[in-house]
Amino acid sequence: MKPVLTVEEYQRVDRSYQGDLYQAMERAGLAVALAAVRHGAGYGSRVVVLCGPGNNGGDGYVAARHLHRRGAHVQIQALGVPRTAEASRGAESAVAQGIRIAGLAPPESHDLVIDALFGGGARGGLPASVVAWMDAGLPVVAVDFPTGLDPSTGEVEDRAFVALETVTFQTLKTGHVLGVGPDRCGKVTVADIGMEGGEPAMGVAEEADAIRPARARNAHKWNAGAVLVVGGSTGMVGASVMAGRSALRFGAGAVVVASPRSDLVTAAAPELLARPIDGIESDLDRFDVVIAGPGLAEPDREAALPILRKATRVVLDAGALDGASIEAARDGGGDVVATPHAGEFQRLAGVAAGVESARSFAAETGSTVLLKGSPTVVTDGAMPILVRTGGPELASIGTGDVLAGMIGALWARGSTAQQAAVSAAYWHGVAGADLAVSSTVTADALAMHVARFAFTDGGRGR
Repeated sequence: MKPVLTVEEYQRVDRSYQGDLYQAMERAGLAVALAAVRHGAGYGSRVVVLCGPGNNGGDGYVAARHLHRRGAHVQIQALGVPRTAEASRGAESAVAQGIRIAGLAPPESHDLVIDALFGGGARGGLPASVVAWMDAGLPVVAVDFPTGLDPSTGEVEDRAFVALETVTFQTLKTGHVLGVGPDRCGKVTVADIGMEGGEPAMGVAEEADAIRPARARNAHKWNAGAVLVVGGSTGMVGASVMAGRSALRFGAGAVVVASPRSDLVTAAAPELLARPIDGIESDLDRFDVVIAGPGLAEPDREAALPILRKATRVVLDAGALDGASIEAARDGGGDVVATPHAGEFQRLAGVAAGVESARSFAAETGSTVLLKGSPTVVTDGAMPILVRTGGPELASIGTGDVLAGMIGALWARGSTAQQAAVSAAYWHGVAGADLAVSSTVTADALAMHVARFAFTDGGRGR
C-alpha cells in the first residue's frame, strides 16, 4: 500500500532530516529533469523553468542545469531571489553552467514549462505574471505540486497549473489524491531523495492489497461462499439480478436472490436461485453473507429487517442504506459493510461526504464504510484506504449493484470485511477500465466481465 502523508507531517519529516539538504535537492532536481525528458525535453528543445524563491525553486535550478547538459535550450525565469542556502547554491550551479537567470516575463512559445514556483498554493493570491503562464496552454511538469493547488485538500481557490506530470518526493501527499488534485497533477511520480518516515494519514491500495481468496481443492457450492441478495422490488428486479450475477461470477459458490418478485428473478437469471423475502430468515444459516438493498423499495424494507437482525455479515447498499437497516444489523451483532455514494452518505450520516467524515461514521457505527467516488474511500474507523482504479466509465446505472455483489462474494470466500471492500473496489475499477477498451460499460456487461478477475490466476485460484 502506498502511504499518503499530510503536508504538515511531511514538513515535520523534512525539518527532522539529518542528511545533506543540498544533496537531497540534487536528487530532486535530477528526478524533475528526467520527468522533463519523458515529455520530450532534450537536444534542441526549448524549456523554460519557472523558479520560486524557496527550495521548490532550488529543485528547478538543478533541473535546468541537467537539461542544459543534455543540449536543451533552457531559460530560467525567477520570481524573486532565492531565500534558502540550498536554493541559492542551486541557482549558482546553474549560472556556473552558463544559464542566464531572468525575471518572470510574459509567456513565449516553449516545448515545455517546468513549474518550480511554489509547490502548491500561494499565500496571498497568485501574481498576474504567474497566471499568464497558466493561461499559455503549454505542457507543464510540476515540482511537488502544480502552483495554485492546495497541497492539503487538492482544491483550487483561484487558478492553478494543469500538469502532465508532477514529481513529488518520498511519498504521496493528500493534495495529490483528494479533490481535483488528480486532475491537476497528471501522473504523479514519487522520487526517492533520501528522506523517510512519517505517519501516513491514509493509504492508496495497490494490486497486492486487492486480495482474492483461492478455492480449496475439495470445495463445493455451499462452502465456496454462499451469498443471499435481498432486494428486487417491483420495477427494480434488475438491480438484484446484477448484484446476484456479479457475486456468482466473482467466485461465490451459491447465490440466492430473495425478492418480492422472485418469479421475475428466475425468468431473468436462471443461474440464480430465487426465493420470496418472507420466511427466508429461517434459512440464513446457509449463507455466509447477506447483501441487502439492490432494488429494494421502501415498501419492502420492513420485510428485510428480520433478515438483517439475524445475519452475521451484511453488505448494505442502495435501498438498505438507512438508519433502520444499520440499526437492525447492529442489533443482531452482525458485521456491516455500508456502500454509499456521496449523496447517500450525506443522507445517512447527516454530514457531507469526505475521507474524515467516512472514518468518523465508520467508528461511530462500528461498520466498514465504502464511500463510492473518485477515489473510493474504505475505512473501518482506522486509517482510510483510497482505491483509485475506478474511472468515469463506471458512471452508469447498475454498476454499484455489481460492486455490492463483488464485495459479498469476496467476504463469503474468506476475506475480512475491509479486505473484501478494498479488493472489490479495486477489481471493479480494473474490470471497468478493461471492458471500456472494447465496449461501453453497462452493468450487465460488467457483471459478466468481472469473472476475468475473480481469482489470481484467472481460474480456480489453485
